[in-house]
Amino acid sequence: MQYYNEMIEVKSVSKTYGNIESLKEISFNIRRGEIFGLLGPNGAGKSTTVNILNTLLKPDSGEIYIDGLNIFHDPDKCKKMMGVVPQEIALYDNMTAYENLIFWGGLYNVPKKELRASAKKILELVGLAGRNNDRIRTFSGGMKRRINIACSLLHKPQILILDEPTAGVDPQNRNHIFDLIEKLNQEGMTVIYTTHYMEEAERLCDRIAIIDLGTIKAEGTLEELRALNGSPNANLEYIFLMLTGKLLRD
Repeated sequence: MQYYNEMIEVKSVSKTYGNIESLKEISFNIRRGEIFGLLGPNGAGKSTTVNILNTLLKPDSGEIYIDGLNIFHDPDKCKKMMGVVPQEIALYDNMTAYENLIFWGGLYNVPKKELRASAKKILELVGLAGRNNDRIRTFSGGMKRRINIACSLLHKPQILILDEPTAGVDPQNRNHIFDLIEKLNQEGMTVIYTTHYMEEAERLCDRIAIIDLGTIKAEGTLEELRALNGSPNANLEYIFLMLTGKLLRD
């Protein structure tokens, strides 16, 4: 099997809603085993990009390749390679944490015996094994976010896509989520992380694409973005301001 160092290739992708250009011929590559950040304000095009990558949306133009496969020619193969954590929490409040994992894992057609073992292991991974028989309605928002991530891991994806996974999360649960993402990445998982929090992008991401008004303004490591702006000691907020003319506040 041919090995592709570029895990994801996005080439000149555009998407329009009515008269609104949500994405304007964006292009970027994500390397195998890295954490790639999409940093931008609400309405920048982050969620549209994510929803095109996970095949929920079809772009008006452009091409996308996942591990060498054309996402539009082989959507089923590509979807199996990805775990997706949406902005909105997708859990059933009247079901327990364990029951939610079994339900969502069943949608991935994970064999039952394997699924039960995976659910228990992943509950331990997200630090909630002790709450496995508690109903989701008793969980805090941050704990729900962690279960949401757990549901995306049951089919052992190679790529994890997280769309603003810490929105409304308290500091303790936010740190749990950071630690989990870093652990998964250390084990070889490629991660796509959308955020409008500067400190999250700085802590987690190997490379960052700054997106605003549907356009990629710049892409690279923090050091590369600093060099691009001629500011070797600049923080990410200053770089964002220089590239977009905006301040991006939490």
